Amino acid sequence: MTEMHHWRLPNLLSAFRLVAAPVLFLLALQGHREPFLWLLAAAFFTDAIDGTLARLTGQASRFGAMLDSWGDVAVYTAVAASMLLLWPELVRQEYLAFSAVVASFILPALVGLVRFRRFTSYHTRLVKLAVAATAAGLFLLLLGVAAWPFRAAAVLAVLAALEEVAITLVLDRERSNVGGLLEVLRARRRDDPPA
Repeated sequence: MTEMHHWRLPNLLSAFRLVAAPVLFLLALQGHREPFLWLLAAAFFTDAIDGTLARLTGQASRFGAMLDSWGDVAVYTAVAASMLLLWPELVRQEYLAFSAVVASFILPALVGLVRFRRFTSYHTRLVKLAVAATAAGLFLLLLGVAAWPFRAAAVLAVLAALEEVAITLVLDRERSNVGGLLEVLRARRRDDPPA
């Protein structure tokens, strides 16, 4: 694939999050809650559509999957730090849920780095569900609507993280875009028939 092919729309949407992450943190440092929320909404939106757009247009690639993962790591790191700056009392009130969500992003990344010396980019169905639930729950929490959706999302995020860790331990090499642990186990069974 040529360098030019790397920068099609789906990858540009993922790259947007790499640019948005430091801006989110700068907005938090300056105490600008509303612009922070608008930019965060844009970042979550690009995360929701980049992979689907890549698949629908036949532009899915390993580079795109990794770029998506790097964009996610950058935004989630910026959000975690920014929450402490913009909504410290809310973070204290929902400490368990916030800690679970942060741990659900850190643990699979660390396990992937140790096992494969790179970030994994599985994009499982459970991770996609957990990210959507976390984004929606976080906005409902920050807008003062309700805390329970974010708490429920934290449980989903932990389950998704455990699945990602299990996938990392089962695979013999890193792969991108796997459906979930069951698919990995089925593929392994097909590749390793009984003796």
